[in-house]
Amino acid sequence: MRFSEFFKVYKSQAFLDFVDIDLETDLAVFIDPVPLKTLNSPWGADIAYYLKHYFSTVLDSIKSGRDSHAQSLLIGLSESNEFHLGFSKGKPRGHAFGQKSASLVWEALTKTKAAKSGLLEDLEDTALLIHGIGPDMISDAICNIIRGPLIKYTQDMCVYYGIPLKPNIPSGLIWDIENKTWKQEYVSLPVAGKYGKVILVPKLVTRHKMNVDAGGFYTHYILPAMAQEHIDGNSSLVHVLKNGSKKVYKTDLREKYGEDKLSIVEQTVIRPNIFKEYKKEKNNKPTPPISSESLSELENQNMPNTQELIGKLKNIPTGKKNATEYEDLIEEILSMLFYPSLCKPSREQNIHSGRKRVDIRYINEAQKGFFRWLQDNYTCQYIFVECKNYGKDVENPEVDQLSGRFGPSRGMVGLLVCRSIKNKERLLERCRDTCKDNRGYIIHLDDDDIIKLLNDYERNRLNHSFPSLERKWSELIN
Repeated sequence: MRFSEFFKVYKSQAFLDFVDIDLETDLAVFIDPVPLKTLNSPWGADIAYYLKHYFSTVLDSIKSGRDSHAQSLLIGLSESNEFHLGFSKGKPRGHAFGQKSASLVWEALTKTKAAKSGLLEDLEDTALLIHGIGPDMISDAICNIIRGPLIKYTQDMCVYYGIPLKPNIPSGLIWDIENKTWKQEYVSLPVAGKYGKVILVPKLVTRHKMNVDAGGFYTHYILPAMAQEHIDGNSSLVHVLKNGSKKVYKTDLREKYGEDKLSIVEQTVIRPNIFKEYKKEKNNKPTPPISSESLSELENQNMPNTQELIGKLKNIPTGKKNATEYEDLIEEILSMLFYPSLCKPSREQNIHSGRKRVDIRYINEAQKGFFRWLQDNYTCQYIFVECKNYGKDVENPEVDQLSGRFGPSRGMVGLLVCRSIKNKERLLERCRDTCKDNRGYIIHLDDDDIIKLLNDYERNRLNHSFPSLERKWSELIN
């Protein structure tokens, strides 16, 4: 029983911004803290700050000798089932820090060499340097720490997709940044009958596995450094090869020094520069989000058929009567095409006393490709979309309506989507005038352009390039 199925949201995973979890079990995906630090939006910066703030508070409590307080903060990362992410088979049960695990982590944070050396700075460091802490526990811990922002995200998504919210639901423990402690509130959340309350997670922040890996760190960073040290010292582990070169085998190093987390910590503490180098490289190269294809496969769903979408688009009549159907289809198509660059769609309020239709606003979270280039060179924290199901050309009022959404703190780039454009040069000139007047940048797309994007989807989605959009942008600014 999928979340979308229970609430009768008839959209496949590729059209949805959140992970469409199975209410009866967990989905084997995780939240990795490293990529969270690269998010561009205020929401992304907010959740990254929550993680940093929480773990810093725990470490500060330990350093100041308030051990019982530190333990209480760790116990707050109690197991939770409302996220439905992880390795559980059957009924979801969570993998976060229970009371026993919290005590073990507290002891590790206070007594291990990793703690005393000051190596532990971020939550993900515990997965590398503390015995018994794995990626599933880190992921569940993150869900608990950012529960507050995820509840707000869930509420926004339910409003957007028309999912009912039930008021006065216990939130579970929420990290209170101002008071540096846990709190509980009563909030509005979706409640899926016997399955209970659900807190949604953006598919943008999920991964197949954690970016940091203790085994990989030891094998590819620590052991090579150790081997070179033995070669420099000409130790008994050095083998001289036929060509005269010297080599130390990793198997010999593992046999001599061990390979469990205690051994990793032992060797890392005396080589802190290697640990810092590893973290820097991982932070600079975070793993990309799970693709819609991979997520759909995990959920036993098929990806939308692009030719069927083209057929649906062609079959929608123009005119006000079918405007909502047209706008909904365009939103589905754009959400599929532009993920993970554009995410968290929202509807704008009606303007001009309701005479203008609502439009769509996306957050620009692009890490590469066309929308990243836009982000680096123009103001486009948000991308605005206006849909017009007209049987005639759009004119100045429609261009002005979209440009009226823009602002220096919100973004200056938008898409004006309409059915057909007979006089394309005239519309292009109107968009150029808007650009020349410093009122923003508008790319116009008609049915033919949408069909072109859909046909190009399979070829260009992996590198996040959109050649037809890039050409239109070039026409606009040149």
